[in-house]
Amino acid sequence: MQQLKSELTQAIPEALENFDQLPNSAFIRLPVLMGLYGISAASCWRGVRNGTIPKPRKLSVRCTGWNVGLIRAALAAKAVQS
Repeated sequence: MQQLKSELTQAIPEALENFDQLPNSAFIRLPVLMGLYGISAASCWRGVRNGTIPKPRKLSVRCTGWNVGLIRAALAAKAVQS
């Protein structure tokens, strides 16, 4: 049981654990976004396409990230709608 708990805590990205401490100007990657919304990568991209998840920014040629401030606002709006 302890080993399973250890493996699960290692699988959680550090940015997801510390999301509340990140500044609004920070960027998160897809695994953290998936954890915040509790959905798959395909569902994240589907949400971007239909406008329920903010569009990411291209940080470099092979690196895409989402602005923390925009994600917080989108999650807050989603919570109000529910």
